[in-house]
Amino acid sequence: MPQGILPESLLPPRWTAETEEPGHSVRAMEYQDKFLKCLECGTEFVFTAGEQAFFADKGFRHEPKRCKNCKSSRTSGASSGGQGRTETRAICSQCGKETTVPFKPTQGRPVYCRECFQLRRAMTNSG
Repeated sequence: MPQGILPESLLPPRWTAETEEPGHSVRAMEYQDKFLKCLECGTEFVFTAGEQAFFADKGFRHEPKRCKNCKSSRTSGASSGGQGRTETRAICSQCGKETTVPFKPTQGRPVYCRECFQLRRAMTNSG
């Protein structure tokens, strides 16, 4: 037996040996459909063999946590501004104008209106 090639009996149960050229061995995964439980709605969904192969090809290490319905509703919510995003009223630390910001300001840190923020960013990037 050529060096570096394991006999089938020594490979993990779901691995097979495939030979592309004499003396070179490639291990390929035989995927099987899995049933997973959705983190959000708790229903079972199928993580197909094809999806598993896709995940492996892309280098994804973790299995999906949500079913297709929950994943699509979650991603559509994120693209429309996200869930729970609120505007907070604040006074601009530079010009004193009342403004709204898309976060809750931290005490002791300056908050700027859109115009002052963009001016400060332009000054920082140019100098």
